[in-house]
Amino acid sequence: MFGAGGAGIAPPEGPPRVKPFLTFLAAYVLSQFYRAFLAVIAPEFSHELGLDPQTLANLQGFWIAGFVVMQFPVGWALDTIGPRRTISSLMALAVVGAALFARAASALELYIAMALIGIGCSAIYMGAIFYFGRVYPPGRFAFFNSTLLGLGAAGNLLAASPMGWAASAIGWRAAMAIIAGATAVSALSIVLLVRDPPRVVSHGATGLWRGIVSVFSLRGLWPLLPITAVSYSVLLAERGLWAGPYFSQVHGLNAIERGNAILAMAAAMSLGALAYGPLDRLFGTRKWIVVAGNTATAAAFLALGSLDLSVSAATAVIAAIGFFGINYGVLMAHGRAFFPDHLLGRGITAMNVLFIGGAGVLQPISGAYMNAMLGDPAATAFARLHMSFGVLLLLALGVYVFSREPKPGKR
Repeated sequence: MFGAGGAGIAPPEGPPRVKPFLTFLAAYVLSQFYRAFLAVIAPEFSHELGLDPQTLANLQGFWIAGFVVMQFPVGWALDTIGPRRTISSLMALAVVGAALFARAASALELYIAMALIGIGCSAIYMGAIFYFGRVYPPGRFAFFNSTLLGLGAAGNLLAASPMGWAASAIGWRAAMAIIAGATAVSALSIVLLVRDPPRVVSHGATGLWRGIVSVFSLRGLWPLLPITAVSYSVLLAERGLWAGPYFSQVHGLNAIERGNAILAMAAAMSLGALAYGPLDRLFGTRKWIVVAGNTATAAAFLALGSLDLSVSAATAVIAAIGFFGINYGVLMAHGRAFFPDHLLGRGITAMNVLFIGGAGVLQPISGAYMNAMLGDPAATAFARLHMSFGVLLLLALGVYVFSREPKPGKR
């Protein structure tokens, strides 16, 4: 699928070039959309196809499984042939998956569609930050990473009110067909507009599995592993899966009202990612920014689970989860500081396996948990779910605080 590639193309110099950044951004907007669109239209297609909560949770799990299973091959491909062909080749599968989702008549077809979409999205973010990590100074990595996250969260916005409106106006199937077309255009733009940075001559650990072993042998990375596996997982579970059913079952909101409520969380995620971008340079730390952000996120989950909130208050608390919880870019920058250049692709994808793979474990478990409480009031079931998310975050933070922190810009 990836083909062979060569080196020798000079990396860009100076400030970020507009075309590559915007090209990566357009693809990442679609990737974010695919992570989040189920929450808005889940009640409609679940009713049409007769899906229970476990099946609904499994849908997101298949996206995550497809995404995660490709991470190590994607890391090898980025280190070996570069981001242009790696991203565009895999995005072609996302086009197929989105088209299949639009015509699906069974849970099995939806499962296959979501797995293909996950595979298709697996290289987008990794390819972009690989490009940033290779082309620009390490001290600027968190800024570019967080800026991409913040602006790319427009995909979350697209998957909120606009998707709710489109599902009501033309149906969820037609809306997904349009997204499939947009994905095809984005894949073509990667081919035409992105230039690969030159490959780095490896100093050992050249193979796929040897590189992975080398990454996980970095002891400084170990205290980061639990928070990496939990922090984005609970955020993705809330935004991509449970926020819509929560507002539907607990507060009785329809598709457009749910979209508006989720839009607040999506907008907060975008603003939060942009806000995190310059903080490591401003305060000279990444670790304590991550600690502060995840502490606030855990507190918001605990509040959502323990307080009797109105619709507006619940919307505000879920928006706070989105704002403080999107510290993914800073945590990735913390991990990136431990990776030598020849392992950069495999290093960042190894972290991404934990970011997304944690959600792949958490979401089916959360689906089974909610299935087990079908006889309980919806408010009680969701309160327990949100309390569990908060507790998980605090436990992971208890390990992370013992991590060491290389100086920004140093490895």
